[in-house]
Amino acid sequence: MPGNGGQRATDMMKTEQHSSLPYIAEVIASSTTEFTAQTRELHGSPPFGSFVKVGTEPMSMAMVCEIITGSTELNRRPVAYGKTEEELREEQPQIFELLRTEIQAKIVGYADENGMKQLITPQPPKLHSFVYVCSSEEIQEFTQRMDFFRTLVGIGGTLSDELLIAAIQQTCLSHPQSARCCLIRAGKELSRLLKDDYDRLESILKRVAL
Repeated sequence: MPGNGGQRATDMMKTEQHSSLPYIAEVIASSTTEFTAQTRELHGSPPFGSFVKVGTEPMSMAMVCEIITGSTELNRRPVAYGKTEEELREEQPQIFELLRTEIQAKIVGYADENGMKQLITPQPPKLHSFVYVCSSEEIQEFTQRMDFFRTLVGIGGTLSDELLIAAIQQTCLSHPQSARCCLIRAGKELSRLLKDDYDRLESILKRVAL
């Protein structure tokens, strides 16, 4: 029998299966470490760094790491018209039928009947699975541990730091009664992972906005 964490994860997966909330995107490419999804609406992506979930058995947990808007036709690029979006929608609405927004998300863990795990998912999200934004409660549950910071640090470069900042902010905001303690805990975990790179650590922590 699953413990409390397993039961909560099971409830989350059931909620995913029968969710009345609209999905935000549909998976069009996936691997065990990341996926790409096309949003339901043009410019309909959640903000960079948002926690999202997709699929069931297991349900992958991920962070939005890229947002791209462009043409639906690979060999045709949009051109500038020198008009506002409102003017274009009124005069040439067909243009927007040829555009799409995609998100790329880095998988940071998954949930199954045994609870949440901050590991690479054993199976990639299925194509055409729906993507949902995680609730504050789900973020709170997932961020009880910060082992997934290692996955974000491993990405490297500026993207890594920006995702870490987003992760820390959301972790702290999902624990409003102990936000300061969460920030201290995050700082200690990052200090351990970054070792002697104090400049990078300071740069990340001073940009966290609570």
